Amino acid sequence: MYVQAAEITLYAPAARTLKDKRQILRSLIDQVRHQFNAAIAEVDAQDLCQRIVVGVACVSSTAGHARQQLEAVVRFIEENAAADILDVAYD
Repeated sequence: MYVQAAEITLYAPAARTLKDKRQILRSLIDQVRHQFNAAIAEVDAQDLCQRIVVGVACVSSTAGHARQQLEAVVRFIEENAAADILDVAYD
């Protein structure tokens, strides 16, 4: 079993309140879970309106496949999220 993880930092300029941020985050989490069956959760900056930090993990029988899944998740977030990716830190 192989596990690949990443911490993704996003900037949501449209989020003026924590409620706005939660709506963006909930949509992102639901889409990633549905599309990739990956584990995703907010891991930092919970009290900041425009910064979103999520952790994403993928499990597979091969290391290469797990990494490919994780990279696909990052591309999906980059193309579909209502926020801009600032940083991606792979574990």
